[in-house]
Amino acid sequence: MKNTALNQTHIALGAKMVPFAGYNMPVQYEGVNAEHETVRKSVGVFDVSHMGEFLIEGEHALDLIQKVSSNDASKLTIGKAQYSCLPNDDGGIIDDLIIYKLKEQSYLLVVNASNIEKDWNWIQSKNDVGATMRNLSEDYALLAIQGPKAIEAMQALTSHDLSAIKFYNFVVGDFAGIEHVIISATGYTGSGGFEIYCKNAEVKQIWDKVFEAGADYGIKPIGLAARDTLRLEMGYCLYGNDIDDTTSPLEAGLGWILKFTKDFTNSEALKAEKERGTERKLVAFKLDDRGIPRQGYDIVDGNGQKIGTVTSGTMSPSLGIGIGLGYVPNVFAAVDSKINIQIRKNAIPATVIKLPFYK
Repeated sequence: MKNTALNQTHIALGAKMVPFAGYNMPVQYEGVNAEHETVRKSVGVFDVSHMGEFLIEGEHALDLIQKVSSNDASKLTIGKAQYSCLPNDDGGIIDDLIIYKLKEQSYLLVVNASNIEKDWNWIQSKNDVGATMRNLSEDYALLAIQGPKAIEAMQALTSHDLSAIKFYNFVVGDFAGIEHVIISATGYTGSGGFEIYCKNAEVKQIWDKVFEAGADYGIKPIGLAARDTLRLEMGYCLYGNDIDDTTSPLEAGLGWILKFTKDFTNSEALKAEKERGTERKLVAFKLDDRGIPRQGYDIVDGNGQKIGTVTSGTMSPSLGIGIGLGYVPNVFAAVDSKINIQIRKNAIPATVIKLPFYK
């Protein structure tokens, strides 16, 4: 098991540590509901240093990125980021990722922790253009400072105007006394805030100063359990649950990141799939009665026939009801469609809704 640079800090804070994607990670501190509410109402900090970072540089860096990723990275200017995916050859998804344009001919790809080796090998296998690739995953730390008070609480730590950094934009500059830090207006919570990329040796100083600066705002450390409930309330896909090697980006509702104005891995087949339509769709649902839907539970029709599977589910801390995502045939995918979630012996009625759950 690997540890992030802040492992001892989490243990000292009383975090419950669990193995996740090969790392010991804090799953919760005071409890998922309290941590969830902190991010929705004020500001919280996640250590997500397990995420992977690849630097792709050189004259043909963009050529390689355009070939392996589905979105159009040629549209990126310096200081902008883009959500994308790495399609495989079989219609599925190798990973979803964020691509940052750092400089001309220099890009940072941020990938899911559980897929670092898989993604690296895949991109390397497609690199017949001579782009320079560096895997920085072991050297860099990542803090997500999330919540509506994030800008106000963190402004004292940098000379950059945080309120001027638009969503999916970033600056490279000073933060908490460290130079050359990436301050990115991205996140996985739907409550605003920033993600901070720095070297492992710098992250303890940044963590400490972030908590000093945020003290008057009730800042708290947040674990992976609340990260999951926060992202699920927004309907953000989680790799390994809602998308994987077998799910098409189109049926997952990610058609907006497929740009057929360029050639990319499996683009012809995905274009044909778009034209003919998918047979199933990833839908969001809320339970109409008490219960908690969990990953792997069956979705059934009014006759008790299985029509799909729950890919993500929880009791929404913000809404106080059971919510989830799952794949169902198109006939059940329209908003307000009635489905049932099989929870042990009971088929609990549920309604398909339009995302996000939390508004």
